Amino acid sequence: MRLFIFMVFVMGWLGCQSKRQPVDLVLTNGVIHTVEEKNPAAQAIAIAGDRIVFVGSTAAAQNWVSGQTRVIDLRGKTVVPGLTDSHYHFQGVGKRAFDLNLDGCKSLDEFLSRIQNWTTGKQPDDWITGRGWMEEDWLDKKFPTRTELDRIVPELPVYLNRADGHMALVNSKALELAGITESTPNPAGGEILKDPRGKLNGLLVDKAMSLVARHIPSNSAEMQEKFALQANAAALAYGLTTIHDAGSGWDTINLWKRLYNEGKMQIRIDEFVRGPGDDVETLLQKGPEIGLFENHLTIRGIKISIDGALGSRGAALLENYSDENTRGLFLWQDDQVYPTIKAATEKGLQVAIHAIGDAANRKVLDLYERAFNEVPVEKRKIADPRFRIEHAQIVDPADIPRFKKLGVIPSMEASHAIGDLHFAIRRLGLNRLSGAYAWRTFIDQGNYIAGGSDAPVEEGNPMIEFYASVARRDTTGFSTAGWHPELRMTREEALKSLTIWGAMAAFEEDLKGSLAPGKLADLVVLDRDLMTAPENELFQIKVLLTMVGGKIVHQNEQMQQLAARND
Repeated sequence: MRLFIFMVFVMGWLGCQSKRQPVDLVLTNGVIHTVEEKNPAAQAIAIAGDRIVFVGSTAAAQNWVSGQTRVIDLRGKTVVPGLTDSHYHFQGVGKRAFDLNLDGCKSLDEFLSRIQNWTTGKQPDDWITGRGWMEEDWLDKKFPTRTELDRIVPELPVYLNRADGHMALVNSKALELAGITESTPNPAGGEILKDPRGKLNGLLVDKAMSLVARHIPSNSAEMQEKFALQANAAALAYGLTTIHDAGSGWDTINLWKRLYNEGKMQIRIDEFVRGPGDDVETLLQKGPEIGLFENHLTIRGIKISIDGALGSRGAALLENYSDENTRGLFLWQDDQVYPTIKAATEKGLQVAIHAIGDAANRKVLDLYERAFNEVPVEKRKIADPRFRIEHAQIVDPADIPRFKKLGVIPSMEASHAIGDLHFAIRRLGLNRLSGAYAWRTFIDQGNYIAGGSDAPVEEGNPMIEFYASVARRDTTGFSTAGWHPELRMTREEALKSLTIWGAMAAFEEDLKGSLAPGKLADLVVLDRDLMTAPENELFQIKVLLTMVGGKIVHQNEQMQQLAARND
């Protein structure tokens, strides 16, 4: 049916072309990277309603202009398809703007100073919450403890997420309110860390975090709406027109539905309902909801996290960490997640499972392969379910070919590689790095990579992801021995990972991901050409204008001035 509708639209477009019908908007004199194999470069685009009707030369675009057509002369600015972040935590990005932000702290002293300043004006029943700390940015690279927190905030409970979201630091007051003592057992899939004397050090890993988090008062409905609107604005300002939300529940989804209905959100969201649990069971019963609000919201995915993160030593490894006597954590047992995977295979829902360690990646591949064997193609609602592994970060080289064999999509965040290079060698040793962040290996064997940021774990700026993909160095230019620069992407591949490959990972390649007649008019205008700019400038590229469905939803002052001159 989707193919039929698309062909009808294309036939209509061909008819319009012969009649040269006037359009709403024409962009001319641009450097346009279409991400189309047969027509990779252009100068102009014509748009009618929410669709592209023409891509070609500036001269030919004049055929589409009438007295009612708005024309914007781009004066050589660069245009790319609307960008997709294939792993994004939408509400978390919005919340980041209202919470204590510990990102970028360069020392324990700065970390503690920000916390102390944040406590000013807090009431006796308030919690101090925040996220973003990263001990790897500090000189001694040691985890902070509750002892340091207790010295500056003894009376208010404190809960602070590490940057990766898989470890929290809490103070003694928070432990007291949660009833956690030295004798409290570790929950399945989590760990309550202790110092060498067996005393609580205030660090909680993965599912142990919920022992305290469930005592934090929930944000009000009013605040949740503010988070959503803030996230919407932040994404559009970075040139994102679609995000794949990596796990929310129905309360959040219903909030978005209301905001779309009220015309308050413009970003397109492909939703993965977090599971396993009641929310996923609801989705399995209801089935997918596709293309709501004029292709702004699709709900067809299930998100599960099978292990933790490398930095907090929760990623599940086949062998011990090189710097600790542990192999990490599995957050769920097979019998807790496999029924969901099998049911999704039958019902045409997409599964995306977080797996960072090599043991976790092997486990997910095994579970997917079992489901595919037990649910043959003729028994599936969708023959190719396009199941995903989120992060696919550390993969045993023997398991990489299985991604292609099984049709599993690696959904990866390039910025993790340029952040993790500062500690991954200590965690893994040199021998395991050939299968780490292995973009080139995946692409060369025929996989495509859905690129994302994992924001708010990372900034959420797709130009940083683009830079990281092609440079494989941090933004200071630093790399290190054994970091396998040969695993980089080309610039063309990096752009595909943020456009058409993300669309393919969401069954949407007929709608978006490239600039072609018949597709949604989602595009971004950049201040310089990401295909020719010096490598060390790529992460500094600015978004001048973002368009969703033919409507300008963000433009900076420079673009406003340019558009005003055109008008």
